Amino acid sequence: MTSATQPTSFPQVPSSADAVLDGLDPEQRAVATTLHGPVCVLAGAGTGKTRAITHRIAYGVRSGVFRPATVLAVTFTQRAAGEMRGRLRQLGAAGVQARTFHSAALRQLQYFWPKAVGGEPPRLLERKLSLVAEAAARGRLRLERAELRDVTGEIEWAKVTQSTPEDYPAAVAKHGREAPRDPAEIARIYATYEQLKRDRGTIDFEDVLLLTVGILTDRPDIAEVVRGQYQHFTVDEYQDVSPLQQRLLTLWLGDRDSLCVVGDASQTIYSFTGATPDHLLDFRTRHPDATLVKLVRDYRSTPQVVHLANGLLNQASGRAAEHRLELVSQRPAGPEPQFSEHADEPAEAEATARRIKELLTPVAQGGAGLAASEIAVLFRVNAQSEIYEQALADADVPYQVRGAERFFDRPEIRQAGLALRGAARAGDNDASVADADGLAGQVGAVLAGTGWTPEPPAGSGATRDRWESLRSLVRLAEDFGRARPEASLGDFVAELDERAAAQHAPTVEGVTLASLHTAKGLEWDAVFLVGLTDGMLPITYAKSREQIEEERRLLYVGVTRARVHLSLSWALARSPGGRAGRRPSRFLDGLRPGSSAGTGRAGGGVERGAGARGRKPRGPVTCRVCGRTLTEAVDVKLRRCEDCPSTMDEALYERLREWRIERARELGRPAYAVFTDVTLMAIAEDVPSSETELSRISGVGAHKLRQFGADVLALCAGEPVPATPGETSQETPEK
Repeated sequence: MTSATQPTSFPQVPSSADAVLDGLDPEQRAVATTLHGPVCVLAGAGTGKTRAITHRIAYGVRSGVFRPATVLAVTFTQRAAGEMRGRLRQLGAAGVQARTFHSAALRQLQYFWPKAVGGEPPRLLERKLSLVAEAAARGRLRLERAELRDVTGEIEWAKVTQSTPEDYPAAVAKHGREAPRDPAEIARIYATYEQLKRDRGTIDFEDVLLLTVGILTDRPDIAEVVRGQYQHFTVDEYQDVSPLQQRLLTLWLGDRDSLCVVGDASQTIYSFTGATPDHLLDFRTRHPDATLVKLVRDYRSTPQVVHLANGLLNQASGRAAEHRLELVSQRPAGPEPQFSEHADEPAEAEATARRIKELLTPVAQGGAGLAASEIAVLFRVNAQSEIYEQALADADVPYQVRGAERFFDRPEIRQAGLALRGAARAGDNDASVADADGLAGQVGAVLAGTGWTPEPPAGSGATRDRWESLRSLVRLAEDFGRARPEASLGDFVAELDERAAAQHAPTVEGVTLASLHTAKGLEWDAVFLVGLTDGMLPITYAKSREQIEEERRLLYVGVTRARVHLSLSWALARSPGGRAGRRPSRFLDGLRPGSSAGTGRAGGGVERGAGARGRKPRGPVTCRVCGRTLTEAVDVKLRRCEDCPSTMDEALYERLREWRIERARELGRPAYAVFTDVTLMAIAEDVPSSETELSRISGVGAHKLRQFGADVLALCAGEPVPATPGETSQETPEK
């Protein structure tokens, strides 16, 4: 796994301000040398935006225009902020503050709280879930785990859009937002949650921003102190700014204009958190004198990958699409993207693992010779990870799941850090280090005391993960030793401490498994985009045009993670022997071979997996109310247009939901793995009276019919559910 902008070595600090500009292209140089007034950088994927803005800050510092302590660079993740600090340090601009919005606001809140409010600042609530669950329980509402996460997300959205519990239902209607429960219920949970926080003297992360905004608004004297400290601002990923974050930025800035923002409206994929590209797209309206620079030279991906990415956006609509950037690859030609269709999800996962194994094969043996860390499998939802973990383990391919425990928080890394510090203090008195060859040899010798060996353990799992983590420290020591031949073990420990503080983790060897959302900002030599079916991408609950377009942008983000090799695949059924009723994502229409419409060129070839040929073609599904041909996945499942009247038996739907919760609990599976909400709605609309009628409902395959058919038919008939023995199933959950 390599960050899109993460340096893998230790370059020498530039000797002068002008040397900071070496290697920048004309547009990047324009960004770096425009140090006065507002600057807006529209930067496409892979165009070196982090390089441009960090060199701008460094050039400003090295040329004497900026004092390091007066510069604040803000971004959206601790990893990105840490990476930016590392870059600036290597460019000779140490002392510049690079933080997330929340961490910058938290420092100010804690510092100014005694003066503005008095007493100790409230305690920060690290996790909301348990408190939201308690708030729901006090209102006699029981939330499933998935619902609990969704309701928590709604509370977060309400706060960053500055909606109070009383305003929440109206805000949902205004934004056309689909709430996970009745908005009035969520508003009650939200109000109780806020009261519980007040009673216990705690605040959450959104409160950090709200309270900081409140203090800076109500106390002009404090606002002036902050503005005296920070005079020059840079905001990365500006398309992801929420209304609350924009308000805080405006208060930080005051009446000054030393602001540089960078973003790409085509990578707006977090609107569910309150993010909006409007601030980016309206920047020149608010700042008519702003300098606008567009970065379109793509240094990451081959022309073939870039062509597919451009073709994907050419079919987009909406305001973000109107401002899309046409990328121009700067790399040599590579292989065409590959499209593959498979009979079922296990077959898709197994084929993906086989292809990855081929890419890992050394060049001398006919493979691509890629490192496992330069390969990623990306999917829409985390629930898709398990089947690929199993397939890679079966193929003896090491992997890591993105979004798991942070590198420097891992037990083996903490233990290694203690051992390295002890050896550094002992110096020549440590016999295990005295005879080692070079810095990497010294590190390896110290880690041997914690159980590490140069040879990897057999198999996969936790033991292999631990070995890979320690190996990454040895590889980092090799890079560090090459860059600084005179470096001691103490110097390396200091480097690790700085990286830990910045959460700037070294590369861990292993194929990365990640959701498309968590893959943003990263890149790999080879990317496998899997599960690309309608209903998964776009996801079933994306209904409005804006939601559909955000799903398209999510796929665009996935495509642009690939440097050279790109594979796009889908399965026609969920499990072996299941009904082959799925279709490839509509976003691939006109781009994949054999598809119609669209403006994209069909590159590569379609590889059809076993069982994909000879299936019976599925005819069009028409609305049972108005007769119109249905295209949306949810509409097809319900067999009616979204706007056509529903005949759903509400009481039956509630009985089905209660039954589903109990069955899911018995099976130890999430509720949606029994039946999705849409399938329950379809059942409650059709009210089937026989297995034949039930089997006609989309989402009720042969396996589900055998497992749950008797229960569902009894509920539809208003009869007691028959007693059945507990049953477990390995079937992949329905989505």
